Parts: sequence; C-alpha cells; structure tokens
Amino acid sequence: MKLISWNVNGVRAVLKRDLLKVLAAAKADVFCLQEIKCQPGDVQHVAWPKGCEPVWNPAQKKGYAGTAMFFREKPGAVIFGIGAAGHDTEGRVITAEFPDLWLVTVYTPNSQRGLTRLDYRVKEWDPAFLKYLRRLEKKKPVVFCGDLNVAHTEIDLANPKTNRRNAGFTDEERQSFSGLLAAGFIDTFREFEKDGGHYTWWSQMASCRARNIGWRVDYFVISAALRPRLRRAWISPEILGSDHCPVGIEID
Repeated sequence: MKLISWNVNGVRAVLKRDLLKVLAAAKADVFCLQEIKCQPGDVQHVAWPKGCEPVWNPAQKKGYAGTAMFFREKPGAVIFGIGAAGHDTEGRVITAEFPDLWLVTVYTPNSQRGLTRLDYRVKEWDPAFLKYLRRLEKKKPVVFCGDLNVAHTEIDLANPKTNRRNAGFTDEERQSFSGLLAAGFIDTFREFEKDGGHYTWWSQMASCRARNIGWRVDYFVISAALRPRLRRAWISPEILGSDHCPVGIEID
C-alpha cells in the first residue's frame, strides 16, 4: 500500500504548478492533501487523473485550512473530523477505513506568530486528537499523516538555536509530540533515517529551499502494531509547487 501526503498550501495554486501530473505519476493508493484552501465547488471543473477519486473536508471559513484524500479504490468508510464540534469547523481531519487499518490525514493547527494559538494547540487540540486516535485503535491499527506543525527534535530543522520558542519548535509542542510517540506511535521516517538535513517545509524567503534551510514538519506516524509491515518511508523535496514537499510510506 503506497500512501503519500502533501501540504499543498492551496489546491488552486498548485493546480497551476503540476498537481495533476504529480497525482498521476505518484500512483499512490491514497494521496492526502492538507491546507487545500478551497471548497469542492471551486475545483468541480477539474478532470482528476484516473485512480484519483477525491473527497474533501473544507473549512467553514473560505480560503483557509481544509484537507482532502484521493483514492485509487474507495475505502470502506470515510469520516470527517474527530467528532468534536469545537475542533471540526476547520476541516482538519479525514479518516478512511480499510480492512486492516485506519488512514487519517490531519492538518494540525499552527500555534501562530506570537504563539497566540499555542494553548489551544497543545492543551485542547493535541489531547483531543490523541483521544480520537485511541478510539480508532480499539478497532484496528492507525496510520496518520499530514502537516503536524512541529519539528520534533533539533535535527528536524536547520537552525534550532535561533528558532527556539518560535511556533513549531516550542518545548510544549515538542513535548506533546513526544507524548504521542510514547503512547505507542512511531515516526516512520526516523525508522529509516537517523541524520538531520531532511526537511519538508522551507520559508519562501532568502532562497531557503535552494539552500536547504528547512524544517521537517510533515509526517507519517503509525501504530506500533504496524511496524512489521512498514517497508519504507521517504521525503520528496524534488517535487515543487508548494512551500512543503510530499512525504510517503509503503506498507504491506
């Protein structure tokens, strides 16, 4: 099973930058998008590649957040949100049920400049999302992917010292992610690559991407029970079109 995730920073923008070619070439069983910034009606005219049937979970606020999944074959069920009214207005989660696992795509809230949303993110969203994952795990193992808006360790960003206390690299966010892993989940990329220098997001200023001054904030995370089935995990920095790049895994 080949799974790919990409924060596209706006579907309509990346449609102008080869999104259709990327979807077609990937040949993924499921291709997940975050930060779609559109409503389904905005892209109803698009002829999506064969084997890429979309479902959408847009934010109520137009041009903001939202997620999507493209399926080669329809899943058994699709669930939108985490079942919590206070968290489900921004279109941040889609869950697809397959015979032997759940696949969840998530666009974790950003703590924002000045950390104005840090408390919401670590005290409300993160616990509610983990509770949701735990509920799913009672039935079958979970794969979740997306822009988690955190660089977990110092090797997950190019300049840790100068970014301490910036959104995405606060102690609170990092500890929250550590807690999720301690709850029995696995950061798949780190199962195969222990070194730094591998990033999924780059500032659009100062040629950061060309100089590889970035952050790893996009992940595939799996229930520990799925580790024997994990075959590989990767980052695709060569794919342009967004300030993020795709990430992927293959699982038996």
